[in-house]
Amino acid sequence: MTEEWLFINTHQHDPYYNMAMDEALLNLVSSGDLPPVIRFYGWDPKTLSIGYFQKLEQEIDLKKVKEGGYGLVRRATGGRGVLHDKELTYSVIVPESHPKMPESVTAAYKVISTGLLEGFRNLGFDAQFSVPKSKEDRARLKDPRSSVCFDASSWYELVVENKKIAGSAQTRQKGVILQHGSILQSIDVDELFDLFIFSSDRLKERMKRTFYSKAVSIADLTDETITIEMMENAFYKGFEKGLNITLKPFEVNDLIESELKIVIEKYKSEEWLYRR
Repeated sequence: MTEEWLFINTHQHDPYYNMAMDEALLNLVSSGDLPPVIRFYGWDPKTLSIGYFQKLEQEIDLKKVKEGGYGLVRRATGGRGVLHDKELTYSVIVPESHPKMPESVTAAYKVISTGLLEGFRNLGFDAQFSVPKSKEDRARLKDPRSSVCFDASSWYELVVENKKIAGSAQTRQKGVILQHGSILQSIDVDELFDLFIFSSDRLKERMKRTFYSKAVSIADLTDETITIEMMENAFYKGFEKGLNITLKPFEVNDLIESELKIVIEKYKSEEWLYRR
């Protein structure tokens, strides 16, 4: 018998709901009220999310964000800025003490990301784990000049044709691992880069060229139309195979809704958004 985890698909919601739902599920897994959970979701409106440690006013063009009608939210996880639009977003919430979960962050990344690996293979892509090999590659991961996610692959993220196709971030709180990330259906690189502040247009263009050489979306890899529903099906099965679990479809219930209401105000607050 394989172990059973819950599966919740909340589909498209605003950024506050999305980040608060991840935290609500983390709290309920921490308290023992829920077993491990895998969640799929999307974003409406399209949203720029920034990492926990990013400096909002120094790195983000807030005028462009407002004028474009984008959502804006700070994540509880680290990493850099992500424009969430045409993508499948996933989160995995599991106790640190779970027998499948190694103690080290990178080793746990690899275990969880095996579900992503199998999902891409279900879609017909030859996905591999990224392993930064050179000192230069490792140095790029700490490069403060880039506020944009997807311009470098960190340990055990997914690459196809040597380009990053899924970006993930992880946090550990209250004895629970939360890993969430973006699986890109397609991406508008010009739109993404217009939301960030660069010291010069020259630097912006150079970073954009670097991005093109390092990142890719599903639409860039195939002429076939891969819908969000196809992605959901592929990665649902991918997580089951990769983690050797059975997923049990589950709906957001009163317990989850009440926890969500408690934490959602934090993500709506300017105090949280401008904290750095």
